[in-house]
Amino acid sequence: MFRHFLLASYFLFAFLFPMKEDKTTVFIIGDSTAANKLTRAYPETGWGMPFTYFFDQSVTVNNLAKNGRSTRTFLSEGLWTTALSTMKKGDYVFIQFGHNDESKEKVDRYTTPVQYKENLTKFVNEARAKQATPILITPVSRRKFDKEGKALETHQEYTPLVKEIAAKLTVPLIDLDEKSRALYQQMGEENSKLLFLQLQANEHPNYPEGKVDNTHFSELGARKIAQIVLQEIKNLKLPLANQVVKPIVKK
Repeated sequence: MFRHFLLASYFLFAFLFPMKEDKTTVFIIGDSTAANKLTRAYPETGWGMPFTYFFDQSVTVNNLAKNGRSTRTFLSEGLWTTALSTMKKGDYVFIQFGHNDESKEKVDRYTTPVQYKENLTKFVNEARAKQATPILITPVSRRKFDKEGKALETHQEYTPLVKEIAAKLTVPLIDLDEKSRALYQQMGEENSKLLFLQLQANEHPNYPEGKVDNTHFSELGARKIAQIVLQEIKNLKLPLANQVVKPIVKK
């Protein structure tokens, strides 16, 4: 009799308090171009910020990208360990580094090409060990035009390394370097400034002296880059594409 009571109580509890299914976590690991920004940096915006709003309630985006980080410092500071500590089967890891790895003048973050490939390989293998899906992303392009108005490559050395590791390990690849550069070209040398943190003096209280930045994005730029990443998720036919928020259709 008591056993039947316990069984009935269990089913009643399960009905009243249904267990929540584990959400899919999308990790973003990378540098300042993807990172969440503090209010004092506004209108600077990392592409990982608008990216959060593309998915339905079955997805949580954990943006661990951080200003100034290379693959080497992301590892040495324990940021990757933080990601691994909660990573689980079915999760995704979007990996975008390069801006700081290639900065030879900044010895605190510079990563040699050999180390860079080793670190990318480590991210991929350890994510897979957690039964998560790694996605390699080439470093998003800086804004740079030649005298003829052609958008120039700004990661000639490190972008090919990402592609090399993606091919070697059979990892889905998003060529954000090429796609972002195509966006700048489409908008043109002048209008593409709108995508970046470029302000006149006294235009915004956070930057009273103005700002000319061809690396970090404005709100518009971050959204445009995030939209490129979203489109590539669909092009790659990742199951994650099925968890993109669906519009409410008015009847």
